[in-house]
Amino acid sequence: MRTTYMAKANEIERKWYVIDATDIPLGRVSTIAASILRGKNKPTYTPHVDTGDFVIIINADKVKLTGKKASDKIYSRHSGFIGGLKQVSAGELREKNSRRLLEYSIKGMLPKNSLGAQQFRKLHVYGEETHPHAAQQPEVLDITNLI
Repeated sequence: MRTTYMAKANEIERKWYVIDATDIPLGRVSTIAASILRGKNKPTYTPHVDTGDFVIIINADKVKLTGKKASDKIYSRHSGFIGGLKQVSAGELREKNSRRLLEYSIKGMLPKNSLGAQQFRKLHVYGEETHPHAAQQPEVLDITNLI
């Protein structure tokens, strides 16, 4: 009888990937990054185990918002107090803190539990070209051919 392979946390080999977000739509960058963070690009993918790799996203300032998303897409949060609703458009958020825009988008594509929080911690987003993870020897992932 054959059994289904289940990855174990101590057997997983993790890699580092760099994604350049220059002029690539927000959703495309987010889906590819979320897939790598979850480990869905590996044959050893196991839904209940964190089999994913580390992702570094550079040039978050230059991510593209298609259509009228810059003005029409609204991010909301509430403090819990009366009148505590705060809203900001995607365009304003990109100008003020482009890292947060990508983080919100990718976090929404991960599981809403402790496993998703663990996977989200492997994401590193930077607004410019440089990043402090050269020692990990990250592999550059060209996603322009995946679009």
